Amino acid sequence: MIAMSEYAQRRKALMQSISSDGIIILPSASEIPRNGDSTYQFRQSSNFYYLTGFEEPDAVLVLLPNRKEGEYVLFNRKRDRTHEVWDGPRAGLEGACKHYLADQAVDITEFEEKLSDLVAGKASIHYPLGVDKKFDGIMMRCLNGLRAKIRSGVLSPIQFVDIEPIIHEMRLYKSPAEIAVMQKAVDITQQAHIRAMQVCKPGMYEYQLEAELLHEFKQQGVQSPAYTSIVGAGANTCVLHYVSNNQKIKDNDLVLIDAGAEYQNYAADITRTFPANGRFSAEQRAIYELVLESQRVAIQALKPGVSWMTAQNNIVTVITQGLIDLGILKGKRDVLIEKQAYLPFYMHRSGHWLGLDVHDAGCYRQGEKWCSLKPGMVLTVEPGIYISSDIPGVEERWHHIGVRIEDDILVTAEGCDVLSKAIPKEIVDVEAVMAK
Repeated sequence: MIAMSEYAQRRKALMQSISSDGIIILPSASEIPRNGDSTYQFRQSSNFYYLTGFEEPDAVLVLLPNRKEGEYVLFNRKRDRTHEVWDGPRAGLEGACKHYLADQAVDITEFEEKLSDLVAGKASIHYPLGVDKKFDGIMMRCLNGLRAKIRSGVLSPIQFVDIEPIIHEMRLYKSPAEIAVMQKAVDITQQAHIRAMQVCKPGMYEYQLEAELLHEFKQQGVQSPAYTSIVGAGANTCVLHYVSNNQKIKDNDLVLIDAGAEYQNYAADITRTFPANGRFSAEQRAIYELVLESQRVAIQALKPGVSWMTAQNNIVTVITQGLIDLGILKGKRDVLIEKQAYLPFYMHRSGHWLGLDVHDAGCYRQGEKWCSLKPGMVLTVEPGIYISSDIPGVEERWHHIGVRIEDDILVTAEGCDVLSKAIPKEIVDVEAVMAK
């Protein structure tokens, strides 16, 4: 659990990044209607959650540096017994101050009315530009209303500034409390992957394995997966974002599961590949060992100061040489890499940032230069080889072998820590787990 004091520290740091005559305004996520009687499961905006820990819809965060009456104003829903009977309790205005440390809480229905007073006299408005057309309209109406009063001596802001890049940069670096929550998400995911390996057998359907994942997630207090789980067998292992999960698993199939729990809004993202019958064939073993070696080399290189592209370059080098050694690619390694001859088999990047979102906030490059890793960053490393039957010139014995191995990595001062290292991935360990 992340303490409310940590959210307060984040708000303070964010306010220090703008001038004292600026204002920060950030809306929450809204409920999305499914039909006239229900909504889709609510999930808070990651930026809003990062700064507040507040999990209700229909709220707006306002930060006013050095305001005497209080720097943190939260507009949110007031208590309403009629609505709470149907939808559950609300924090209300009192709860916003008592539990979420707002200096002032105001009914959300008064937001647009109160906005002009808060914005008047500020030189700049910092908010997520262009993300929500409805919210953009509210901001422009407020600005135009202030401009209409200029002859009365009312000062209106002279610029809008997108606040998201600053928040995203902050989110790149995980605190000890965030890392602990992410480790919990990984630990739950570990149990789910092992459960799927142990119950898998030919004749099952992919969705039955997905149900095992969901069962374990729910048993451990997870509200929902961090993303739609990928459970693909046979030819479906070669479909990167396969989510139909509706085919029968055959005896000689590989099974690829890409699934992660979301715990207290933080995501795990882990992929394991294993044989449906518990034993790798010679061809499956060869491709699997190649992917595993490429990941091992990539992870070993991760440390502060290393370029984001280092993992990708290492993976490409190992995979290309391995495909040559197996006779699947022909030619000199450096020439094949320059021609990107590996792309039909490995067509995605080495990984991505991880945190409140599966593909988390943060830049990968600045101008022409790739970002360097720093302590506190969390990323995935996920090489893969996918040999679909429609790749020309590949022997049939390699067809329908899709392997991806993905782990969650924390960059530390000394190097890196594999948060998901307890989830079996060595062939001997995978086969041993499946034999139990």
